[in-house]
Amino acid sequence: MEKVTKILVHLSKNNVAPQCARFVQSITGHFTETLDDEVEVKCSLENNRFILCDCEKGRGIPLKRATFCPFKYLSVAEAAAIPLDVQSRGVDVGVAILLQSANQKVLLTRRASSLRIFPNVWVPPGGHVELDERLLDAGLRELREETGLKLDPGDVSAQLLGLWESVFPPMLSRGMPQRHHVVTYMLLNTSLTHQQLQASLHPEPAEVSGCLWVDASLVKAIVSAVDGEEGSVTPLEGLAPTISGEDVERVSTGTKYALELWLKNLEGQGTRC
Repeated sequence: MEKVTKILVHLSKNNVAPQCARFVQSITGHFTETLDDEVEVKCSLENNRFILCDCEKGRGIPLKRATFCPFKYLSVAEAAAIPLDVQSRGVDVGVAILLQSANQKVLLTRRASSLRIFPNVWVPPGGHVELDERLLDAGLRELREETGLKLDPGDVSAQLLGLWESVFPPMLSRGMPQRHHVVTYMLLNTSLTHQQLQASLHPEPAEVSGCLWVDASLVKAIVSAVDGEEGSVTPLEGLAPTISGEDVERVSTGTKYALELWLKNLEGQGTRC
């Protein structure tokens, strides 16, 4: 048996044994016979494999890709032209934390400008999942490494909101795909207000260049912006005076999706937003 060196996405459909997903295939497209960009799946982390399975509507969690996802439009010839060392990477697994304070604000961080992938983009804290790690443990570790916030599993209540198929570059007009992830968005509720959490916030400069607590009204403004056009941005400057750092850039498409799920969750709890 081949030694597992990292956690990769595995796919199962119609009760077939899970197989490692290919780098060049759309994970969302695997579960739908149409050009739909959203589908429901079941997921589990077993033996260092992140397994996605098909399910009946209403029985799973949402998995979504951008309307302009490169793997939705990649031709057979273009897929074959991707270097073998890139194709051999498979589809990685990430976890992103929507940390909700007691007064119903969510933390966003801006990726440092020096990062190779999605620099200057606003996202929730998060990163990769290490071998033998649970999703929650991975999320709390990344939260600590990026923001300095140290929370234990017993300090939060956790809920998986949805999955996002992330590709870099995000559209074919910006180059052939180099990275392919399924990001798990996990909501963590705390009993602390954002002011209490802010006191312990110490961003890691190599990864985070700004932090922002957003409420439902600002989130609605963020998710209303349209993505998919070259140069499109979601301006936060002026809307959020608590932003720290310079060079305000855009909110990632996947983050907008996660924030939409967060709003739905608030509404489902009967919370005014």
